[in-house]
Parts: sequence; structure tokens; C-alpha cells
Amino acid sequence: MLARNISGQPVVIAVEGKVDEPFGPLVGEWRKQESAGKKERLRFLCKVLGLETGSVDALRYQLLHRTAAAVLEAERFGASAAIMLVHSFSPEQAGFQDYALFAKAIGADAREGAVATTSIKGPPLFLAWVTD
Repeated sequence: MLARNISGQPVVIAVEGKVDEPFGPLVGEWRKQESAGKKERLRFLCKVLGLETGSVDALRYQLLHRTAAAVLEAERFGASAAIMLVHSFSPEQAGFQDYALFAKAIGADAREGAVATTSIKGPPLFLAWVTD
């Protein structure tokens, strides 16, 4: 989603809506039947997010992919920032631990209802977890 901030500058927002389902497989599971294409895709996603490919096996693939997509779209549109927002409909906060682990891996401090920032190369990246 392309939006504008209060100053009128473009901002890219990637929204991941969840109830009780996980954020896809763990990267380590996803890699079990690794093809050359999967290997290259993971290398690319990690490069975008400033991660080492050997350090992401315990992270959920969907979080890597969605966040990298937000950053890439922000670059493509010349946006002032990228936001990856998880909208949780789970009363038990299913998936929050995976989100927090991912946020920590990219240098952000995840808390429910708070916006976390990270200093990856590229446009400023913000993460957020909101509940409904």
C-alpha cells in the first residue's frame, strides 16, 4: 500500500493480517528442499534486510519476505519510509514471539502497539504489531 505521511511524502505500508496461523514455515524448514532458486531468493532477502543467510533458520519466512518487499517497494517509489505492519486478530497474540524474534534479528525492539525502528541500509524501516 502506498500512503503519504503528514508531510505529504510517500510511505510504503506492507500489512500482514493474522489470526492463529503462523507466518509461514521457519526458514530452516523452508530450506530443507533447497533449490538453486530458493538459495538465491534467500540470499537476496537477507541482503535487503542486512542479515546473514546462516543466521535466519529460526525466523519465519513470511516475515522476511513481507518486510523485504516493503523495503524494495519503498526504494522503487522513492518513498520516505517503509512500514511492515502485522494486524493480529488473535486474542492469544499467536505469532507475536515469532514477530519479536524477527524484529530483534533486524535490530528492532518489538512491543505490541509500539512502532519499532531499525537501521537497515535503505529507506527507514518501521515495524508495528497492532491487535483488533
